[in-house]
Amino acid sequence: MATVYAVGVGPGDPELITRKAERILRSADVILAPVSNPSEASVALSTIREFIDEDRQEIIVHQFPMTSDRSRLLPAWQGAAALIAAHAEAGRSVAFITIGDPLFYSTFIYLLRILREQWPQIPIEIIPGISSINAAASEAAIPLVEGDEKMVVIPATAGIEQIKTALATFETVVLLKVKPIYSEIIKLLRATGREQTTVFVERVGSHRQNIMTDFDQIAAHSPDYLSLMIIK
Repeated sequence: MATVYAVGVGPGDPELITRKAERILRSADVILAPVSNPSEASVALSTIREFIDEDRQEIIVHQFPMTSDRSRLLPAWQGAAALIAAHAEAGRSVAFITIGDPLFYSTFIYLLRILREQWPQIPIEIIPGISSINAAASEAAIPLVEGDEKMVVIPATAGIEQIKTALATFETVVLLKVKPIYSEIIKLLRATGREQTTVFVERVGSHRQNIMTDFDQIAAHSPDYLSLMIIK
């Protein structure tokens, strides 16, 4: 019985991959990379290319639909878990790679539950990774919290009312997945006077990284899916 590893590969910069993650990626028999669209490249897989040997290791790209419809997601989760389990039971170690951290808004969370329920005998090891939040704060040189300050992380898809409440309650608000309601967020930040305390970060750690602090530029921008805001 081989081990299943969930490997956080950070925000997209290969130099931000931990030494432990690199060791496991080099030694794993199977690398499984998630994608939401089969026509698009896996960001996680692109990040680790220099650490893997495609002649020796089996590379599997598995699609997970970009939807909140659980009737579509459950078969994808179940299929991936069964695939991982089959390799592990055959004695092949599997590294499931994920951008950021495996337990922070990651697809692996759902696979972990299935594996524990249906294949409890398979050993699982989770390798943490640097989140986009930490990387974005570092690149923008903006402290996330200090002293007695409080911070909240909200997927913007939770809705504008939740964001409004968070802005009134916490010293630091981090918004993930801002693209779907970007225009609404911009209006709210203007209405609450947060124009001067908002940082926008897109594709942090990659060659497409974009950091903006000028609110007029932020408001005029069309964000990528991998975008976040830090609002102090």
